[in-house]
Amino acid sequence: MKTFSARNEDTERGWFVVDAKGLPLGRLASRVAKVLHGKHRPIYTRHVDTGEFVVVLNAAKVLLTGRKLDQKKWTRHSGIPGGYKETSYRELQRTKPTFIIEKAVRGMLPKSSLGRAMLKKLKVYADDKHPHPAAQLRPLPA
Repeated sequence: MKTFSARNEDTERGWFVVDAKGLPLGRLASRVAKVLHGKHRPIYTRHVDTGEFVVVLNAAKVLLTGRKLDQKKWTRHSGIPGGYKETSYRELQRTKPTFIIEKAVRGMLPKSSLGRAMLKKLKVYADDKHPHPAAQLRPLPA
């Protein structure tokens, strides 16, 4: 008996859709990362991208529990003196709602070229309209 190892040619990519309205951010991100990684499939191979596409709708209505909207901050530094900036997640949710989900999912994927390839299959939209009508969209598995 030989161990099965998937190849890029063996994988057929499907499309999943999930409505983020009212779902907690971390639980949503872990479910999406699992599908992007391909861990929900029986042909999962850790060194091959066996994942599928995921479309996330209503990103502006994702739920952050507790006081995270005001206490959790996104920080960045430009590299010059005085270039430190921080933004609360309440402000991020108002201005860049797709960034919150992309950042959460990115942190749950591998930190390599394989992880960057997986992240390209994530499509996040702030409302319930998306430009993928031809794709056979199925609900996200649990």
